[in-house]
Amino acid sequence: MILAIDAGNSRVKWGWHDGKTWTSIATVSLIEFAASSDHVNPFSVTHADPERIIISNVAGEGAHHLLVNWTSIFDAETLWLRAEAERYGVRNRYERPEQLGPDRWAALVAARAIHSGPCLVVNSGTATTVDMLTGDGVFLGGAILPGAELMRFVLHEHTGRLPIQDGDYRDAPRNTADAIETGCRHAQAGAVERLYRVFRDLELNPLCIVSGGAGQSLVDQLSMPRRYVENLVLDGLAHIALQERSAVK
Repeated sequence: MILAIDAGNSRVKWGWHDGKTWTSIATVSLIEFAASSDHVNPFSVTHADPERIIISNVAGEGAHHLLVNWTSIFDAETLWLRAEAERYGVRNRYERPEQLGPDRWAALVAARAIHSGPCLVVNSGTATTVDMLTGDGVFLGGAILPGAELMRFVLHEHTGRLPIQDGDYRDAPRNTADAIETGCRHAQAGAVERLYRVFRDLELNPLCIVSGGAGQSLVDQLSMPRRYVENLVLDGLAHIALQERSAVK
């Protein structure tokens, strides 16, 4: 059994993979994760010792210490994922390959595993990342922008009167909450669509693969060929762990 953990900017998601499929997946906010009781390990509630542990952490040192604490009860050695120049079918063209976020690296590996052609890999959460992966597995580069929820928060924090309250997407918003929601959604979709047009000039008929906590609402706004994959980062982590297991056999 593989324990894969994705510690993001605001949430921790983890899953148990039996080598073929996910047997369970859970997610909590970073605040909830940090407040977990010392006597209730969130990773050991439903499963015994994993054979392998693989972690992507972009949440900083505090999350790192928590993850070390919670996984130290297991005998399995932990792989802390770091991006590389080339591995798992992906070549990394970042100026400094090791500085690419491990979550983006895992998502690229997963995208390459599920789609053999060119794809725009989008993760939509606290931040939205939009990465270009060619048909022969070359990561050309990508963009990072605030996610829709962060955009709403910044509008509230840095203006005098714009509220934080639920709004709906409308073709022609007629109240402030709907105007904010519609504007943030357009900003997300517009960034993806502009980068898609750039990428389309380099690669023929790319597929847009969308994931992340806000991915489902984003994919509904897009017009290009697209596919929603719920757990792309976890899928990439599991794929990497299985590749590593095969390499030592």
